[in-house]
Amino acid sequence: MLSKEEVLHIAKLARLELTEDETHKMQKDLSAILGYFDLLKKAKVPKVSKAKHSNILKNVGIKKVTRVDKAMPQVASLANNLVASAPDKQDNYVKVKSIL
Repeated sequence: MLSKEEVLHIAKLARLELTEDETHKMQKDLSAILGYFDLLKKAKVPKVSKAKHSNILKNVGIKKVTRVDKAMPQVASLANNLVASAPDKQDNYVKVKSIL
């Protein structure tokens, strides 16, 4: 079980002010959560090779997992229409009030 000092330290990092009852409850709750992580650490996970992984994807119908990163062409008239519809503009930019 987590100590009271550990819970108070976590609460301080989270900028929480806990009462004595809340601290005690958090000790139980956080300890239970950490207990679940210990269970997950002990779980056996089957090792899957890359070849088997790609065969599984092929069986599902997925040929390629990643895509090519390329720029999509944009219609220039869209930007021009937006600037043209602005109430105040300067040098093909929308002019707005300064906020600072």
